[in-house]
Amino acid sequence: MPIQKRKMKGLKKINRFLFSKQKENVSNIFEVRNPDYEISPYTGMTREHWKDAGLYLLTGSFNYVSNFDDPMKFPKQKGKSYPVNENQISTEKLEGLCRTLFIASPLLKENPSLVINDIIVADYYRHQISKLIDSKSETFIKPRANHDRPSQILVEFGGLALSMLTNPKILWDPLSQLQKDDLASTMLSYGNGPTIDCNWKFFNIFILSFFKEQGYSVNEELLVHYLEESLKNYKSNGWYHDRPALDYYSMWAFQMYGIIWSEFFGKKHYPEIADSFIANFNDLKDNYPYLFSKNGEMIMWGRSISYRTAAVAPFPLMGFQNNPNTNYGWMRRISSGVIKQFLMHPDFMKDHLPTLGFYGAFEPAIQVYSCRGSVYWIGKIFLGLLVSDTSPFWNSIENNGYWESTVIKNEVHNKYQGDSQILITNYPGIGASEVRAWCYEKESTDWLKYRSTENYNRLSYNSAFPWQADGKNGEVAMNYVIKNKKGIWEAFRLYTFKKFVNGIYYRDVILETDEDIQFNLADIPLPNGILRVDKNNSNKPISIRLGHYALPKLNKKIVATKRNIEGYAITIIDNGKYQLAMIPILGWEKTEIIKAKKMHPQSNESSVINIISNSTLKKTNIYITFMLWKKSNEIWQEEELIPIKALKEANNIIRIQFKDGTEKIINFNE
Repeated sequence: MPIQKRKMKGLKKINRFLFSKQKENVSNIFEVRNPDYEISPYTGMTREHWKDAGLYLLTGSFNYVSNFDDPMKFPKQKGKSYPVNENQISTEKLEGLCRTLFIASPLLKENPSLVINDIIVADYYRHQISKLIDSKSETFIKPRANHDRPSQILVEFGGLALSMLTNPKILWDPLSQLQKDDLASTMLSYGNGPTIDCNWKFFNIFILSFFKEQGYSVNEELLVHYLEESLKNYKSNGWYHDRPALDYYSMWAFQMYGIIWSEFFGKKHYPEIADSFIANFNDLKDNYPYLFSKNGEMIMWGRSISYRTAAVAPFPLMGFQNNPNTNYGWMRRISSGVIKQFLMHPDFMKDHLPTLGFYGAFEPAIQVYSCRGSVYWIGKIFLGLLVSDTSPFWNSIENNGYWESTVIKNEVHNKYQGDSQILITNYPGIGASEVRAWCYEKESTDWLKYRSTENYNRLSYNSAFPWQADGKNGEVAMNYVIKNKKGIWEAFRLYTFKKFVNGIYYRDVILETDEDIQFNLADIPLPNGILRVDKNNSNKPISIRLGHYALPKLNKKIVATKRNIEGYAITIIDNGKYQLAMIPILGWEKTEIIKAKKMHPQSNESSVINIISNSTLKKTNIYITFMLWKKSNEIWQEEELIPIKALKEANNIIRIQFKDGTEKIINFNE
């Protein structure tokens, strides 16, 4: 099919009129124009605003396309992201193409004549797809050789197959038969090949499924094998594990792929397998939404956090079902809230593109397998536009779900996730969510350097307090660091879950470089913070530091306050939005307020409270600490800062009596 630029001036004028406002705003933050606060009283966003948000992101990428031959290749962000050599550039271009298509394809399904920057978008993508099989093209992808191991090409072809499966009319049908056959040959060489035992199996699944749907011969035995193996990754309560990680990615990726595969292919060809994916998908509505804050904000946690809005991709896909037990208004409120969390942040875009990071660029959170185009997996949220505009997801009134129907303000709410051993905690006082989850990865064998890092090794992760990177001088936030044999401050990362009993989350932990350094850990979420009761089982003296969450410097100076109540030293920091208080009760010797630079995702300057101990075998081995918070304009009451009335410790059992008459018993023996 010959590809031409726009032929119709009328079409050009119409598209410019429809999309000019978004084009003008692309270098700035996204704006919800003409918000609808009747159906969406919290965010003002409707399905039309979701389309606007997708166009806002896609228009930025088309700033780098002046003709049909220009690839989706973007400026490299300084740091560890790839490409770092010429051999990676073809894969970089493939990522840019296939990942921006997650946004383009749903938009094209509704508007096949979409034009951006004088480029007919559908023609552009078809032309770029045809170049993948043109050996003379700079974006040519060679078929997989028999000895080749799984590569990033498999990932991107899996994504391309998903887009073609859900929108064949635009992306596949207009291709010539020769192009189709060549594309099938190349893509199936990857789909019929090996994979990695994690969510990658779905990339093979989508390639094999799409070409089977189009009548090509595929390895159906391998397809069924990968489907069955993917189902084995399921734990419970909506959670899959990614062998070995449990995080946002293991939840949303498996669930999103599973339901889309079922809707567009599985129900027709493999109904029993589709039923299993759908049953697992139905489990998530009673658990996963609690991981998001009252305002619909996601927690900074786990690898590939730059994908951001992809974390809520499962929620709009609930719209494929008309389930009376699903609170669709809450699901949309969370989803739109996360879209606004990032697209309306002033640091989110740079060079017309989303940054690699969390809010803005943030090197400690980036993985070496990411390039600038990788971030467009953010576009998987817009696969929700595949859901009909008549769906209850789009037409239910926004609400705050659990936060307004069940929550009790002065209580803490824990939601334990069963077989996944994940604990989700909700704090009504500040409307925040928190998570504790798997981490057991040695830095020495973590060749990609992400599962052993701050992405996973924090004691907990909170929606109100994004994690701060560790410093070389022992600066730490929400973790312990121990001075190891080399005199280097080393963070805990080898955790073993023990139990969740009576509101107490128990773990054991050992230091990677010295197994003689061992702790029992007990986290007790409180209505306004965390009580830590930890036992040092090490058989040698050690230097220990423990950090609270960190606060970024926002519009005002971070103010520090020292207080003494009932003989306990209290340290408070306040950044104008939140206050954090650290109160060492037992075992600690010193408190410091550490100022940091370029270690926090929200600001170049931040502060964290650290408490310090130089343990000896003669001292108590029990460490008790309150880590509390409040909104900035609220006043601390003495009984909030020192809620403890008495404590007793004997035979590894610690009894803590609170002034309100309640008691917590921490038992390290069981």
